[in-house]
Amino acid sequence: MIAEVIIDSSVKTLNKIFDYEIPQDLNVKIGARVFVPFGNKKSLEEGIVINIKEKSEYKVKQIASLQDEYIEENYINLAKWMSHRYFCNLADCLRLMLPPGRTSKNVLNRVKEKRVNFVSLAKDADEIFIDIESGKIKSEKQKNVLEFIINNGNATTQDIELFTDASSAIVKTLVKNGYLEINNLQVERNPFLHKTVEKTVDLELTDEQEKAYNSIKEQGKYLLYGITGSGKTEVYLRLIGKMLRQNKSSIMLVPEISLTPQTVDRFISRFGEEHIAVLHSKLSIGERYDQWNKIKSGEAKIIIGARSAIFCPAADLGLIIIDEEHDESYQSEMTPRYDAREIAEYLSENKEIPLVLGSATPDMNTFYKAKNGEYELLTLTKRANNSSLPTVEVVDLRQELLSGNKLMISRKLKEEIEKNLQNKKQIILYLNRRGFSTFVMCRDCGYTVKCKRCDITLTYHKYQHKLKCHYCGYEQDEVNECPECKSKNIKYFGAGTQKLEDEIKNIFPTASTIRMDIDTVSKKNSHEQILNKFKEENIDILIGTQMVVKGHHFPNVTLVGVLAADGSLNIGDFRANEKTFQILTQVAGRAGREKDAGRVIIQTYNPDNYAIEFSKTQDYNLFYNTEIDIRKQLKYPPFCDIIVIDMSAKDIRELKKVAKEIHTYLKRRVIDEKFGLLLYSPVPSPIDKIKDRYRMRIIIKCKYDERINNLLNDSLDEFYKMKTVSARVAVELNPNNML
Repeated sequence: MIAEVIIDSSVKTLNKIFDYEIPQDLNVKIGARVFVPFGNKKSLEEGIVINIKEKSEYKVKQIASLQDEYIEENYINLAKWMSHRYFCNLADCLRLMLPPGRTSKNVLNRVKEKRVNFVSLAKDADEIFIDIESGKIKSEKQKNVLEFIINNGNATTQDIELFTDASSAIVKTLVKNGYLEINNLQVERNPFLHKTVEKTVDLELTDEQEKAYNSIKEQGKYLLYGITGSGKTEVYLRLIGKMLRQNKSSIMLVPEISLTPQTVDRFISRFGEEHIAVLHSKLSIGERYDQWNKIKSGEAKIIIGARSAIFCPAADLGLIIIDEEHDESYQSEMTPRYDAREIAEYLSENKEIPLVLGSATPDMNTFYKAKNGEYELLTLTKRANNSSLPTVEVVDLRQELLSGNKLMISRKLKEEIEKNLQNKKQIILYLNRRGFSTFVMCRDCGYTVKCKRCDITLTYHKYQHKLKCHYCGYEQDEVNECPECKSKNIKYFGAGTQKLEDEIKNIFPTASTIRMDIDTVSKKNSHEQILNKFKEENIDILIGTQMVVKGHHFPNVTLVGVLAADGSLNIGDFRANEKTFQILTQVAGRAGREKDAGRVIIQTYNPDNYAIEFSKTQDYNLFYNTEIDIRKQLKYPPFCDIIVIDMSAKDIRELKKVAKEIHTYLKRRVIDEKFGLLLYSPVPSPIDKIKDRYRMRIIIKCKYDERINNLLNDSLDEFYKMKTVSARVAVELNPNNML
């Protein structure tokens, strides 16, 4: 028998099938991971079997050895679809479906099961008591050890030494005399060990929740559109409970790691931790590996995680839920550049199971599909606990400047914060810029301090006295003298969360504050610790970036301040208004979620912008109808697709040459074969240099189909035929980030 093997490599020329003979002593099946001889290399290469056939037309080598895990055949088919859809190697896609820590080619460095020596009884307890009473066992320490094991079951030698004051030598003696035995057992690295959660029961559903729950059948695609606080999570819990009763698995995706702890807490309190596995990047690699095995064995029926959790080997999958489905983090910006929502759609159709997308501010494309019948639209128009939506007031920052207020906090927001502090209510302040100052400039010659590797200004981080690049991680000491003209007239412009925190402490010296941004959540469990501290210690003010925007439920928060609503309006993206409306609506939804009324203050220089205006009433339908008309006129998604061909190289001349050749090839094909599309000339990317690589792009507007896909794959093949030194090319369909 012959195995068709894909070599585990991202090299484009190796993205092909290689035949290998299956030795008679190896039980090789589709999805098996194997080691094979390859070319003239002395070392073996790793590969994955994607098909088995009777014979090969070539003279082939034998598979050398077989590994202990494999990928299920239906996920092999998914990887093939992804490779074609996202213009990448099949091996890149298959790698997503391997257990965490098992992708290293060095077997010695791979994550392994954690195993511990446990001490247990080798004889019946009654027999041991007889020997103690008869005096056969005289040592008090031996008696203490035996009684400890009888009362507590299995224990490690460390536990025995800690609780009985007996040495390991005592244990060895008891083993030698046949009273105890030592077994090497696997233990789970449990990410829930630090959690203490009270048990809860199903809440009574509102009429709208009941209708939505009953509408979701055994298969189909659904959009659960509900205002903030309308109880979408309770619907998810009921659906997953239903799957659990049928002994089926459910995958629940959440966009932010900061949302995962709260979501996990609610699910553990309802279902218990034994049924739950969690997958996200803040877990240790060992914890992720154990969680993966817990899922694969079928022990965990509820999987909660970020986008990569969609590839977990859930046993008998019966339901997929994507919460906050509009969030751009569901689209990967690394190869393969997949969209978790599209993967979920594929699995839903392939396995004939329901897919539920939920949001208070759905993605425009998703809502358009729901309006046109591709999804069934389920609507929640009222908050679940009968609380009302917060009142929203927009403050014109132009008027603040005219009145002489140069602080980050407007007079109105300051007044509202003072009221909340007096009433012992909590406040969230949102500013989507971290750091202290967003750029540094010499006021004499105009020099701005930029990253040496990227065409971007450095951000000042006051507490570390560093200037940092948020694209490549480059950092340098703060600047006190202009490198160009040697002037000391250096000014730090703009403001980030660090500066806001300083200003709040100056204005409200008695108020307690806590900050949540990428700089404060670098350590394990830091997301959860910050959120718990804010909630449990009743800290007055939480200052944060987008991490504080979505999904959180803080009963005592009655005021939300948005410091710079214009930040997302000026991102050079056709989705700018959509993203602004989503952010403002989501952050406003954190206020007044219980009996006390909520207030929201939005500070902006563009108070008349329709995205800001409609966010005052949180009227998604009104915003959607306005935005969809504009997109129809301008032929933007969902009325067409935008394809971005990203090109980069270390040498600008090489990059321009590659861009010209790819564009010439595409232009000739488009004219000769009469493709109905708009092909734009190569231009520098908005940020034209990142990590020492110059960047250009070609944009195509079209109605994407299989013919277009083949054209793009052909153009990539043409690129790989070019003799380039450092050039790279990537193709992305409808990217979330146009920078």
